[in-house]
Amino acid sequence: MDSKNQSSDNQENQEEQQQNQLTLPIASISLALSTILPTHFLTPPKISNIFNKPNKVKIPTQISSLYNLTLSSSLPPTKPNFKSTISSNPLQNTLTLNPLRPNEPSNAAAIKRASIVWFRNDLRVHDNECLNTAHNESMSVLPVYCFDPRDYGKSSSGFDKTGPYRASFLIESVADLKKNLQARGSDLVVRIGKPETVLVELAKSVGAEAVYAHKEVSYDEVKGEDKIENVMKDEGLEVKYFWGSTLYHVDDLPFKLEEMPTNYGGFREKVQGLEVRKTIEALDQLKGLPARGDVEPGEIPSLVDLGLNPSATMGQNGKQAANASLVGGENEALQRLRKFAAECQAQPNKENKDGTTDSIYGANFSCKISPWLAMGCLSPRSMFDELKKSTSRTISAASGKKDGGSGTGLNWLMYELLWRDFFRFITKKYSAAKQNSAAPVTACVGAAA
Repeated sequence: MDSKNQSSDNQENQEEQQQNQLTLPIASISLALSTILPTHFLTPPKISNIFNKPNKVKIPTQISSLYNLTLSSSLPPTKPNFKSTISSNPLQNTLTLNPLRPNEPSNAAAIKRASIVWFRNDLRVHDNECLNTAHNESMSVLPVYCFDPRDYGKSSSGFDKTGPYRASFLIESVADLKKNLQARGSDLVVRIGKPETVLVELAKSVGAEAVYAHKEVSYDEVKGEDKIENVMKDEGLEVKYFWGSTLYHVDDLPFKLEEMPTNYGGFREKVQGLEVRKTIEALDQLKGLPARGDVEPGEIPSLVDLGLNPSATMGQNGKQAANASLVGGENEALQRLRKFAAECQAQPNKENKDGTTDSIYGANFSCKISPWLAMGCLSPRSMFDELKKSTSRTISAASGKKDGGSGTGLNWLMYELLWRDFFRFITKKYSAAKQNSAAPVTACVGAAA
């Protein structure tokens, strides 16, 4: 009898030890999980099921590594031996794949962290929709200008693609733009290279999400834009183009571009009375350069760097030639415009015997503003706006006078700006047609003012 009792007691002790061995890890699991998971993961019914059926414990896949740690037989079943950065209730601190930066606004979902502004023939900070939009839509902005090697050297006819006078004017305009950007807390990154290569490299370096630029009109420029868009698309970058080279905006024209009249008279009649958009004020302060990438601004090249001879801009007496006396840049353009407007305002209306008036006043019978318009140091809208502010005379871009739009000097200048619009729009029309057709198309090109 005693031996039976003793064997029964031994059997009970063995079962009790086995039960303890099964329950200890389970207890450690419940303690470990309760310290890091929300209570709805471990509700009382589930805990009871765990104790009743320890061989069917299901642990969320997110904590598989934790499971491996806490079930280790060599660890005590009291406290976990690791440090976690997860809060006791993860649902109160939602984790994201791309956490916001410390200085990023709460509504930054639509704000780009970094963007590139690609300057082309828009070397100005006034009335620059491209620059202002990038500033408003980005946390940091990288302004860039590329001296494209394909724009220099000799053409198939043996002439310079870009002559020394034009190149000197361009270099001065880029230098002036750089100063204006620096005065507003930004800078200009200058490179010699193909834009489709330079822009991609810079975008990768700073982590840019978009490139902002003004559209152009000639066939080669339009073809280059398509190439850049394709390259950027392959890299997952957005390209946003703007229009800012004419008096009238292309989107405001009362006809489709492909239906544009091919003669100036028909064009002027169509745009008669069309409103000129307001100019965009220059920002006093611009966003800084992206911190990522540590991009060097680079040096503005010389004529020698561009493969041109500096002595070509000198006269026989060793002094600067008359053609090279024009100073490039936005500041020079604004000064000349204001001086011209003041001269026009100071001159009385000179009526001739036939009842007509002289067509232009001041500046040796010309405003001589074309080089700055061509480089985009000054926009046609800025000219129109400045002349309206500085004179009380009536000016109209599409005058209906019998003399073809001439009248006061100011009206004559607006008439010339309208001619310039006609040439740019007709060039864009036929450039687009050439892009979509293999047949050769001859376009009328030129510029006035």
